[in-house]
Amino acid sequence: MGRLKQVKPQIPTLSLSVPMARGSVRYDPVDEETRFKKTARWQRLRMTVLERDLFTCQWPGCGVTLADTSKLVADHRVPVRVEPSRKWDLDNLQCLCKACHDGPKQALELLVYGSAVMGRGRGG
Repeated sequence: MGRLKQVKPQIPTLSLSVPMARGSVRYDPVDEETRFKKTARWQRLRMTVLERDLFTCQWPGCGVTLADTSKLVADHRVPVRVEPSRKWDLDNLQCLCKACHDGPKQALELLVYGSAVMGRGRGG
């Protein structure tokens, strides 16, 4: 019986991409924001904020209380893009319902901070 020949792999190799540095042309701050909000540290801090505020929206005039935490946002009062040093500051965080966060809060941020908050991803 003849010997088997070695077969070349038919699947191309995948190249691993490394995130680009801040000074790079392809740096994307929205991706960085998304990554930090998926960390265990952020998830613990988010839950601390929601519990502290009794799962109640802190937006003036709203005050809705929700048991479904997926409909609540731990929002930065001063956006991280404006003051990155306050990203983990508990005093800079408040509980908002998604409706208030995605509506009047976003509009207010655009008025107050303008282009500093443009292009943001979801979240606060």
